[in-house]
Amino acid sequence: MARTQPKLASVDGSNLIEIEQVVKTFSNAAGEFTALRGIDLSFEEGEFVAVIGKSGSGKSTLLNMFTGIDHPTSGKVLVGGVDIYAMSESKRSLWRGRNLGIVFQFFQLLPMLNLLENVMLPMDYVGMYEVNERPKRAMELLHMVGLEEQAQKLPRAVSTGQQQSAAIARALSTDAPIIVADEPTGNLDSRSASHIIDLFAELSSRGKTIVMVTHDPSMTKRTSRTVVISDGVIVNETIAQALPLLSQSLMKELSNKVEKIGFQPGETIIRSKESIPKFFMIVSGAVDIILQGRGKDNLIISQLGMNDFFGEIELMRGGKSIASVRAAADTPVEVLALSREDFSWLMEASPLTEKSIGNIVQKRLEEKKQADRRKRKGLFGRKAKTE
Repeated sequence: MARTQPKLASVDGSNLIEIEQVVKTFSNAAGEFTALRGIDLSFEEGEFVAVIGKSGSGKSTLLNMFTGIDHPTSGKVLVGGVDIYAMSESKRSLWRGRNLGIVFQFFQLLPMLNLLENVMLPMDYVGMYEVNERPKRAMELLHMVGLEEQAQKLPRAVSTGQQQSAAIARALSTDAPIIVADEPTGNLDSRSASHIIDLFAELSSRGKTIVMVTHDPSMTKRTSRTVVISDGVIVNETIAQALPLLSQSLMKELSNKVEKIGFQPGETIIRSKESIPKFFMIVSGAVDIILQGRGKDNLIISQLGMNDFFGEIELMRGGKSIASVRAAADTPVEVLALSREDFSWLMEASPLTEKSIGNIVQKRLEEKKQADRRKRKGLFGRKAKTE
């Protein structure tokens, strides 16, 4: 009897995947090595997440924790509210086959089976669909990745990019709600890699949760979130998103220098024409950039949201604030604050980041000039309450 696919779902509004204080230590003749150091991480249903880090940073070990391929030394992993390490090995293997689609770096297609048979293989393993339905289902998936005309070919008879596309079709064959890809573009040319990312983005838009492990930061441009791991520790996500040109070692060091500060809706963070002692990155919520208008009117000229930053103009160019900054009226704001001294250290340590922020400074100064011209002409229509 063929089984139908059970659907994982977030439990009581919680995250689909919860990794809690996971430690992984390997032991060998040379001693012990800790690959993961108390990881806390979660993934929501429908997210497309890139996990990046250098070789040896712990990326693949982290992947193995929530796919059930390896055991954590300590900590807990919940997927759809289920503690996967409370299962027996055989039950966890069957659970993995039904609920996870895994795309391996080197494809792992069986060389003696054609592409159609490779895609059907997971269906056979977990007993998904009636036997006579499986070829049709597999062909639909090959069509989706553009390989229907290659269905009867062996893996060695098609290109590297086509083999990777076949591996993705195989990962989708049991309609698993979670797709995990380990370096899926590492062996592909730029065109093939772009096609793979496009496909993952489409699957995410359909509700699949995609977790892609990569060492290439350029692969994160299409993802909804980036998780950076360095030496077995998760780097602050706001820093990784706001300052993506930093090296991972600098991201890790910066994580220890920032201070998290909260502001209530409408609370002033920076006042116009006052000194700015800190650089701010937005963790959650939004802030309004406010320019003094005629009389006592304060006019909102722009709004910044999660992973944006502010305060950089004054810190880089000197002088006092050219505008006021307030928490938006409808939600609290959390920011990471970096002192003036540490901001100067960061600019010196990362010339690429300094250049990137310098370009943003020029852009924002030009926007300020345009806002001033509009103010003089009385063209503003959006007002904020007086300080």
